[in-house]
Amino acid sequence: MGRSVLKGPFVHDSLISKVDGMNSRNEKKVIKTWSRASTVIPDFVGHTFAVHNGNKFIPVYVTENMVGHKFGEFAPTRLFRGHTGNKATDKKASGVPSKGGPSKGGK
Repeated sequence: MGRSVLKGPFVHDSLISKVDGMNSRNEKKVIKTWSRASTVIPDFVGHTFAVHNGNKFIPVYVTENMVGHKFGEFAPTRLFRGHTGNKATDKKASGVPSKGGPSKGGK
């Protein structure tokens, strides 16, 4: 269930103050944040945020398409390295014939 419209989107107070200060000085710097639950608001467009994923900070450049989403959506916390398995045994199991196998229709 989403957040109440009456309350408005959740954005950490420090993020709003940092972005407002940078907008008033007309500068662009990377802003570090641990607040993955904060919602991207239109004031953040054009800024780069370093979002913590539990291990390191992932740089996220905010565009107009990201407005309304959470910062955590753009910094994945898990690294998928593919399904495990031995490649040689996978070939045999898939039914690929080997070079020394029986030939078709030979005597």
